[in-house]
Amino acid sequence: MASTKHWLLATRPKTLPAGTVPVLLGSSIAFCDGKLNIMIAVLCLLCSAFMQIIANFVNEIYDFKRGADTKERTGPQRMVASGIISAKEMSVGAIVLGIITVSLGGIIILNSGIWILITGVIALIFAWLYTGGPYPLAYHGLGDICVLIFFGLVAVNGTYYAQTLELSPICLLASFAPGFLSMNILGINNFRDIDTDKKAGKFTLSTRLGRENCIFMYRSLMMLAFIVPVVLYVIKSSVMFLFPLALIPFGLKLLNDMKTKDGTALNSVLAGTGQMVFFHGILSSLGFILLKIL
Repeated sequence: MASTKHWLLATRPKTLPAGTVPVLLGSSIAFCDGKLNIMIAVLCLLCSAFMQIIANFVNEIYDFKRGADTKERTGPQRMVASGIISAKEMSVGAIVLGIITVSLGGIIILNSGIWILITGVIALIFAWLYTGGPYPLAYHGLGDICVLIFFGLVAVNGTYYAQTLELSPICLLASFAPGFLSMNILGINNFRDIDTDKKAGKFTLSTRLGRENCIFMYRSLMMLAFIVPVVLYVIKSSVMFLFPLALIPFGLKLLNDMKTKDGTALNSVLAGTGQMVFFHGILSSLGFILLKIL
């Protein structure tokens, strides 16, 4: 029988910053504009985290059924593929989390209106379509663009809108940074699994691009994520937006590790990329908060 520890591992905790950091960023921008709603911010944080976990659960189920998760896989242990959690149990877990997410989302909808409902429904559908359905997006090289949209643009701007009932050009610009970095989380994961994914017929963007182009894409997305705060600095004339640039040495280390490591050694790069998403988002959020306070 699966323990609490196994269920926590199934959530893929190293990747969860991709779902939580965009909400923190959107809320910090709302705070900067004097429109922070703490209750809605907390609910958005929970819903975003739960939707990512649901997507991870669904991913485990369908990757196992389609043969993408096998003993040859070099990534972290998958609970369904290893037989610790059955596909049926994982499905029940996803459904339970879905019900909780919809319930919490209902409170947000009462405050923020129909557009948040539409956004939430679309996000849940794509969480399933990512590896489920007749045309699994992750198996056709479309997962990366989904990550940019949902873990960048939708998460940040949706959080901001839920609290302010408005959209902001600055918020839109800022939302690209977590989107780009979250794409790198998926990118390094798929880069590590290129060989086993090919055997399973899972043609991710990484399998299509090849190793050298994957490294180029990782580097390009990292650069774009660091360009965003520079553009914010130029627009708002505040040095506080440059805080994320302190992470450039860390980014260079991750890129070098990606070039020189292989197999299970890339798991540390995956964890580091998740840390990059977290710290970049925290420093970006801090810039907006201090801009309001000081």
